Amino acid sequence: MTTDAARGTRSGGTRRRSATRASGNGASTGGRRLVIVESPAKARTIGQFLGDDYIVESSIGHIRDLPSSAAEIPASHKKEKWARLGVNIEAGFEPLYVVPPNKNEQVKKLRALLKDADELYLATDEDREGEAIAWHLLEVLKPRVPVYRMVFHEITRQAIEDALANPRDIDDYLVRAQEARRILDRLFGYEVSPVLWKKVAPRLSAGRVQSVAVRLVVEREWQRMRFKAASYWDVDATLASREAGQDGATTFGARLIELGGKRVAQGRDFDPETGALSGSDVVLLDQAQAQSVAERLGSTTFVVADVTERPYTQRPPAPFITSTLQQEAARKLRYSAQRTMQVAQRLYENGYITYMRTDSPALSSQAVNAARNQVRDLYGDAYLPESPRTYTSKSKGAQEAHEAIRPAGESFRRPEQVARELDPDAQRLYDLIWKRTVASQMRDATGLRTQVRLSADAGDHGQATFQTGGKVITFPGFLRAYVEGSDDPDAELEDQERVLPPLRTGEEVDPRQVDARGHETQPPARWTEASLIRELEERGIGRPSTYASIIQTIQERGYVWKKGTALIPTFVAFAVTNLLLRHFPDLVDLGFTARMEERLDEIAEGEREQKPWLHAFYFGDPDAAEDGMARDGLHKTIDEGWEAIDARAVSSIPLGRDEQGREVAVRVGRYGPYVQVGDGEERASLPPETAPDEVTIADVERLLHQESLSDRVLGHDPDTALPVYLKTGRFGPYFQLGEDPEPKSKEKPKRASLWPGMTMEHVTLEDALLALEFPKVLGQHPETGKDVTVQDGPNGPYVKSGTESRSLEGGHAQLAEITLEEALKVLAEPRKFGRRGPSQSVLKELGEHPDTKANVTIRSGKFGPYVTDGTVNASLPKGRDPQALEMEDAIELLAQREEKMRAEGKDPRAKKPATRRPAARRKGTSTRRRAG
Repeated sequence: MTTDAARGTRSGGTRRRSATRASGNGASTGGRRLVIVESPAKARTIGQFLGDDYIVESSIGHIRDLPSSAAEIPASHKKEKWARLGVNIEAGFEPLYVVPPNKNEQVKKLRALLKDADELYLATDEDREGEAIAWHLLEVLKPRVPVYRMVFHEITRQAIEDALANPRDIDDYLVRAQEARRILDRLFGYEVSPVLWKKVAPRLSAGRVQSVAVRLVVEREWQRMRFKAASYWDVDATLASREAGQDGATTFGARLIELGGKRVAQGRDFDPETGALSGSDVVLLDQAQAQSVAERLGSTTFVVADVTERPYTQRPPAPFITSTLQQEAARKLRYSAQRTMQVAQRLYENGYITYMRTDSPALSSQAVNAARNQVRDLYGDAYLPESPRTYTSKSKGAQEAHEAIRPAGESFRRPEQVARELDPDAQRLYDLIWKRTVASQMRDATGLRTQVRLSADAGDHGQATFQTGGKVITFPGFLRAYVEGSDDPDAELEDQERVLPPLRTGEEVDPRQVDARGHETQPPARWTEASLIRELEERGIGRPSTYASIIQTIQERGYVWKKGTALIPTFVAFAVTNLLLRHFPDLVDLGFTARMEERLDEIAEGEREQKPWLHAFYFGDPDAAEDGMARDGLHKTIDEGWEAIDARAVSSIPLGRDEQGREVAVRVGRYGPYVQVGDGEERASLPPETAPDEVTIADVERLLHQESLSDRVLGHDPDTALPVYLKTGRFGPYFQLGEDPEPKSKEKPKRASLWPGMTMEHVTLEDALLALEFPKVLGQHPETGKDVTVQDGPNGPYVKSGTESRSLEGGHAQLAEITLEEALKVLAEPRKFGRRGPSQSVLKELGEHPDTKANVTIRSGKFGPYVTDGTVNASLPKGRDPQALEMEDAIELLAQREEKMRAEGKDPRAKKPATRRPAARRKGTSTRRRAG
């Protein structure tokens, strides 16, 4: 464990820091060479391209970091007040770097390999994190041999050979930028998180970008909670031209847009928070009016009032950068950002694509030539532009690797050529990257858009104006290879076209059907991972390498959960956002956070010094133009502001008022969210994974009513004389035998859920005693001697003996009456799986996996509920309700488990060898073979 004792050498303004610790400025040609990369997979791939003179080994990520616990602090620093923080704020924000215990063995291994090496090549990724890893390796290993920084953007033989021939020095500015970001995030988290512990709940965390992302999700949910739906009607017509088009089409649809000279109201005309019509220059149709108009127009001739045709051109999208790859993989493949990056990392490390953390859409000349050659070969010269297309970043702070994500090599392998080498996840992502790259070098798509306005006499309602539009693609261009959001470009080309029959101004058309249609305005859509990434990127918050980890973090820390693809905030997220917005608004200000990213970029470019900027952020800048935190600094702002925080106020989320005018609110307590009316004692726990915008006053009244019936003594157990209680908890009502345990007691009272048909209003002591009977031992199995029990499980009642269990198809009625003989008959039946029927452990059937076609189920296991497709098992996150899990969530959990297994060197789809029990040895026989 070491601190950085030589950091004074890094305070200069030079762009590069020499990595060479011995003589020599370039790669030599003799001796034994050690090449260090970040991951074992990358090491294996690079090792294939190098000879016997090279040893390729992995650092397995960072080998040094700030201490994560008190146990990691070196003995020489334990008495320092700043040691737990890991940053000496009084000495120029000097970081305390330590080698974590789990990296000690790897460091020893690298040192041993280095002893026999004549040269060291640091081949980590060429971005801030990779540059920092290389620098830490240099500081920890302290090599006495020449050291070279080896960089490349793809792992191919040519790229590796070029990198060996053209090494460079460590980029000191990138190292400083990464270090500044790490220190900044540590200061932010260690100052703000304790405030959350004291004022909201223990074990919460705050993060510089994480808290801003949570704020965006919470504010969108607030919009949905304030939203007031409004109803409106319009009229659709199916019209028929008296002349057929080239494809024989005569009918087309049109919608009413004006009536009596006024525009007909649509969803955008209503205030989302009041439901009231926003303007007076529109006409709002109710059901009766719309039906009257439709009836009148059903027998009226329509006249074409205007036909407008405009040509259009559609340019291909730029090649993928990190954020656009995550967004498109979410739309097309339903991958989470984390899953996309895991699969992309695997593709990169195995030599299939270029580096996947980049915000530059530019392609190298080699890539442009490869793409243009494939366009010519696959689609012909008509689809190839005269000159190559070039793309530049729209992001102000674009940095990191300087080429887009594309297939690796000087000629691209087509998806069908690598299909057998890749697993399904990797195959689909490679296909997406290949299509996008090739399409980026194709011609524009061109077409013709037609807009038609028609008029008809609506009688007393005045003149009615309808509108329709058509679209014809005259040249598909890049759409032949790639359409955003579509898996099948050819099918999408047909869907994109909407052909109208030939229509002329003044022409009469006949109504085939005219219908009045009612609508209701919809609240703003929740963020998805794709849309949230796009929002963060557009606002300049975070960087490509951080988006996946940000979204993963806010879910793992209990601020956000997923329902399908939608991101839903928890009530804890509301409380944390309330606290930060009311008392420390700068910390979650979108502009302030974006400016911090810009400052880090300036450090990376050598335009700003690291330590003075950190000092100004933490201690404040008296000369700052802005008031607030910029002038006072993070430490003073938090230190002087946290005591004034009203914990009850920030942890209250108002829902409205009940019929008596009392405020109804959700409050976040130390043991989870609960609902409360006014300041009284009426309160009830909220079920886990409750969407905030779905909690109504009626829900609160129902929960409070259930709570009023709880903690009721139904009577006493005749056998034990213990009281029998009716209670409610986070997962609903239940019976309890005996008193609540002491907080630290390991003894838990017996509990049982209410059976189907039982209600809190009408349950009796007999009902409770019946439910509490189980699990019940019916007797012993005559063959094994093991107990035969009957139990009530999450998926219903079942019988069990040893490891064998079977569901009771008769439900709770059979549970109450079953005998030992009947239970033995049930256990003797063959076990039912999959589509033939659920086994006792199945909590929920989700259906067929879209890729493997295996049946996906959620089951109860020894260590809690898990999802399985029969081959891969993935535990559900703590607190996740199995019944709320959807197929998309299950697929995501299985994919994450597969990635983890691959990282551990295991094949997740490998067939497990059958296990045989050793045959029982007969009495009197020997285990030793007799001689002779």
